[in-house]
Amino acid sequence: MRNLNNVPKVIMESKSIGHAIDYKWTKKKINKLLDPIEGNDDLEYTLMQINHKGSIGLTAALLEWVYWRFTGYSQITNDMQKRIEALWCSINNHEQTNPLLFDTDFKIPAAGSVNGALWIALMNVTMIDVRYRKGSYFLQNDLVGLVLLARHITPKKKNFDNWLTQTIAKLAQSHPNPYKNDKLDESDEAIYDSSNEPLICREFFFDEKFEYSIEASENAIHGFINNLDHKANSFLNLSKKAS
Repeated sequence: MRNLNNVPKVIMESKSIGHAIDYKWTKKKINKLLDPIEGNDDLEYTLMQINHKGSIGLTAALLEWVYWRFTGYSQITNDMQKRIEALWCSINNHEQTNPLLFDTDFKIPAAGSVNGALWIALMNVTMIDVRYRKGSYFLQNDLVGLVLLARHITPKKKNFDNWLTQTIAKLAQSHPNPYKNDKLDESDEAIYDSSNEPLICREFFFDEKFEYSIEASENAIHGFINNLDHKANSFLNLSKKAS
């Protein structure tokens, strides 16, 4: 996990590392996180401005917020590390990763403020991964719950809000959604091909000094992938070459 050893500055400043688990975790809050679309139309609209690879990059970054919040509190974060790696690899080519399935038999504990939050986060990522692989035009909708969860568990929410606002504004410019103004039919099984979208890297989200360009992003994500321990991560299938 050499790539994720350094805590991003914005996450450090949000007081997420080692902070007490003191957020509310009620049945009402859980239900809102499990069914987040209602009442979050503005967030859903904002996320729809981002294309698929931008959305997967945001998913990986959001999952990293969750990862650092719970490091030291649960062993599940070890599995979460591997999923973050796989998300970045899937931006390069999703065929080089295996599906990010999670708790398909519903045997993993989902109760409590730590396990419950982790379960919701990883289940959200599973659904995002499924939609990405299918080329679903509704991929962005599944990020709503992950955004709300990451914000809820962050001690200094203003830091998170500022980061999210700035990040989405940048993504809307660098990775705009080409069908954002289309009227979509949820019953339509049309497939969106994101293979020609520009790559995006972790530095885009967490390095203030990073100056985005297509070439800089490609170099960064390829460097990230080359630095991975492929054999230690069952979600990676890097023997498959990009088509």
